[in-house]
Amino acid sequence: MLDTKTIGNKISTARKKINITQAQLAELLFISPQAVGKWERGESSPDIITFNRLAEILIVDLNYFSENFQAAEVLTTSKTSHKNIVNIERAAGESVNLASSQERQAPLNLNAVNLRDSDFAGAVLPGAKFSASQLCRANFSGANLTASLFEASEIHWANFDGANLTDCTFSVSDLKKATFCKSILVRTNLNKSSMDGTIFTEVNLSDAKFSMTDLRKTIFVNCTFSGVDFRQSDLRGMQFNGHTFVGVCFDKSALSGASFTGSTLKNVSFRLPFSLTNKSHVDFKTVCFDGATMDKQTYAALKGLMVADLSKVKVI
Repeated sequence: MLDTKTIGNKISTARKKINITQAQLAELLFISPQAVGKWERGESSPDIITFNRLAEILIVDLNYFSENFQAAEVLTTSKTSHKNIVNIERAAGESVNLASSQERQAPLNLNAVNLRDSDFAGAVLPGAKFSASQLCRANFSGANLTASLFEASEIHWANFDGANLTDCTFSVSDLKKATFCKSILVRTNLNKSSMDGTIFTEVNLSDAKFSMTDLRKTIFVNCTFSGVDFRQSDLRGMQFNGHTFVGVCFDKSALSGASFTGSTLKNVSFRLPFSLTNKSHVDFKTVCFDGATMDKQTYAALKGLMVADLSKVKVI
């Protein structure tokens, strides 16, 4: 490692290259802006744990702070020109995508961070962690968020249009009015989250899971459900009209007043919630299958419940 003055200069140089202020850097490190100022003036130096986090944020190798590191190599691939703090992540994505780069990108940890109105559009953030974070109106359009975790976070009005959300988990989060247009939702897990007004448009949901989630005001437009598991979710009054369901499981979900009018159902199973009375069967009588097309297996399973009106169903 170098002397504190040289380290301070290196921190300042890397910070300015990604266009963030001392205050913004301090917020990501959960320290005061004064502490960052002392580092850059050479009055003090980060500890080893902070150096690791600092290297991650500034998009530099940890060796950047050593005396053998060539300063000219620092952030030469960064094209960040925006002032918003979250362009740190976009710059990281650009670096990873360079054909000449053989380095692996470490999962990004952005827990308990205020990223309201942030722009992650097109960013490459596999395995990122957003826990207890403020992501209201954040723009994730076209981003690669494979295997990322969104937990106990405020994500309302966020834009996930065209984003790759394969193996992502949304847990105990507020997704009110978030948009998912032509997004990739493969093995995506959405559990115990608020989805009031959340919109899924032209999405092929493959092996996704909606566990213990209130979907009563969620909007699905021209979607395909393949291998989706609706486990103990609230689907009362949902309009699934015209959608295609293949290998879908409605496991102990509330479906009172739901409609599958004109939908296609293949290998779909309905397992009613347990009740000491016949309430779940009475509620299922209100589910509408008029004009639906279904295979013999699905038809037989529904007929076995002896409550659904299948008089206007087409069996294939």
